[in-house]
Amino acid sequence: MTLEDLNEYVQIAKELMEDALVHLDKELLKVRTGKASGSLLNGLLVQYYGSPTALTQVASVATADSRTVTVQPWEKNMLAPIERAIMEANLGITPQNDGSIIRLSIPPLTEERRREMVKKAQHLGEEAKVGIRNARREANETVRKAVKDGFSEDAGKGLEAVVQDLTNRYSERVEKQIEQKEKEIMTV
Repeated sequence: MTLEDLNEYVQIAKELMEDALVHLDKELLKVRTGKASGSLLNGLLVQYYGSPTALTQVASVATADSRTVTVQPWEKNMLAPIERAIMEANLGITPQNDGSIIRLSIPPLTEERRREMVKKAQHLGEEAKVGIRNARREANETVRKAVKDGFSEDAGKGLEAVVQDLTNRYSERVEKQIEQKEKEIMTV
């Protein structure tokens, strides 16, 4: 195995670490902060003529104010399926249907609920770190195998140091994201 091949494995590890951060971003958007946000309904599937379809493809989702999310279906007959999908999603919010639009009133979070949300955010951060460490492990195993097969030991140690540096940088980014989300959640 050449240095170029091993550098490619390091690059793959970096991409996997980046993927872990992107996934963390998406998951943190789903953690409620007490403020109304259309992202609360991201990934919600609605039965549209018998097939599951993303809510954003059958309705317009907007925030009316800091405590209200509105869902305006493009077809009136979609009100009931959208309402059902929101109820089944178990968001802890009861949709209010006025015949043309669905309103979701976001209740203010209690202190206890905020702490639960912080724990959930920390858990998501830990999952991202596990993904980063797995990428590090795979890259290091590849480098060690190459050293065993005759690759320069010094160059191998250098590559392991590069992978560790990447791991540290990405782990710090995860920590910053989690700290920021905690502040967001705990701000009343």
